[in-house]
Amino acid sequence: MKRTKIKDLLNATEFGQQVTVKGWVRTFRNNQFIAINDGSSINNIQAVVDFTSTDESLLKRLTTGAAVSVTGELVESLGKGQRVEIKVGQLEILGDCDAEKYPLQPKKHSLEFLREIAHLRFRTNTFNAVFKVRNALAFAIHKFFNEQGFVYMHSPIITGSDAEGAGEMFRVTTIDLDNIPRNEDGSVNYKEDFFGKSTNLTVSGQLEGELAALAFGEIYTFGPTFRAENSNTTRHLAEFWMIEPEMAFYDLNDNMDLAESLLKYVIRYALDNCGDELEFLKGRLLEEEKQKPQNERSDLDLISKLNFCLENSFERITYTEAINILKSSKPNQKKQFKYLIEDWGADLQSEHERYLVEKHFKKPVILTDYPADIKAFYMKQNDADDQGRNTVRAMDILFPGIGEIVGGSQREEVLEKLERRMTEMHIPVEEMSWFLDTRRFGSVPHSGFGLGFERLVLFVTGMTNIRDVIPFPRTPKNAEF
Repeated sequence: MKRTKIKDLLNATEFGQQVTVKGWVRTFRNNQFIAINDGSSINNIQAVVDFTSTDESLLKRLTTGAAVSVTGELVESLGKGQRVEIKVGQLEILGDCDAEKYPLQPKKHSLEFLREIAHLRFRTNTFNAVFKVRNALAFAIHKFFNEQGFVYMHSPIITGSDAEGAGEMFRVTTIDLDNIPRNEDGSVNYKEDFFGKSTNLTVSGQLEGELAALAFGEIYTFGPTFRAENSNTTRHLAEFWMIEPEMAFYDLNDNMDLAESLLKYVIRYALDNCGDELEFLKGRLLEEEKQKPQNERSDLDLISKLNFCLENSFERITYTEAINILKSSKPNQKKQFKYLIEDWGADLQSEHERYLVEKHFKKPVILTDYPADIKAFYMKQNDADDQGRNTVRAMDILFPGIGEIVGGSQREEVLEKLERRMTEMHIPVEEMSWFLDTRRFGSVPHSGFGLGFERLVLFVTGMTNIRDVIPFPRTPKNAEF
């Protein structure tokens, strides 16, 4: 008999039909009630087995984690907590599970423990919910851009350029590390390497995205990116996914409008399509909040926070306005910030970003016009202000609990200005000739941004550690599974 997904049965109204369910045992109690989950829903279905007429050796194999197939009559449940259940006629064990060794017993497990068994954590309610939401958000991103007429481009994962100029990249090589070919000056001879030059894993698809945008008009990339940053914070990964649209004929305001529309669209999609998962995660977060002191608890529950972002226009202020707000803020005056704001030009930290969002404006914030010295080479340069300070047309979107979730800018389209900036920042102009061709041949004003996918999932699910929103986190000293 054909298998029916549990998600479909939980909403069924036609009782008395014969159904087959296949899944994994969550619990088996009183030698009678089997809670089965097949991954299609965060909720289980209860199957009721007649233990008086079932082989005892078969019942003993009904342990937590065992895979089963049950066929029986779908009936209205008499017990509390479920609307329907299956009266089992036929029971088959598809895969045994040794209860003594199975690490996911029916009890509360810490997230730290579950990270150690990331290959099994998908089977828990928390991670069923998190990765269903992740799936929905990924689909919504493609849906949004498709509806807007963008072209989806696949940018290379292996690259010979450093888009950020940060130098924190993973090297890609086939060179025998026990027998490294060297030039006469002792440097590595990359001509002997697979690509004949030094190559790395990409930190961004932006530069290649710009090439496509200046042909198609509007494109986006959505793929893995890599940073060899030795950071063990709850907000950093060595391998993560980025959404990077690039648009010809867009100025900074157009860029901000698109980013705000995208974020609201995908949050709306998650609310409309992941109701059960978000309700579960809301309850989980409320339990977690109870462990915190009152002054550290959020004013809004998870679903209210998501709706709050939809209902409010994002506040748009310049970096200079933000610095003035932060300098005169109570945490700065009372030296409660870890990094005190003293002068214009300071690189804002997460604590400053969250203060602006959560305490001062109490809504998402878009910061614009950052000092040129703290931003990347490709950003459009503004005219110096009345104090001779140089800024660029950058924009960062700050979210509650997360800080920066989007970073973008209008790109510098004037060849001479871009070359001068690259020289100042010691970026090899000759090696980037292919990129500069977009400014030589039919250059136009254009803009783009990067949305960190895991930070988006973090925000929508209410999870607090970025390692819990990617299936297999890659972090310093950790590349398991």
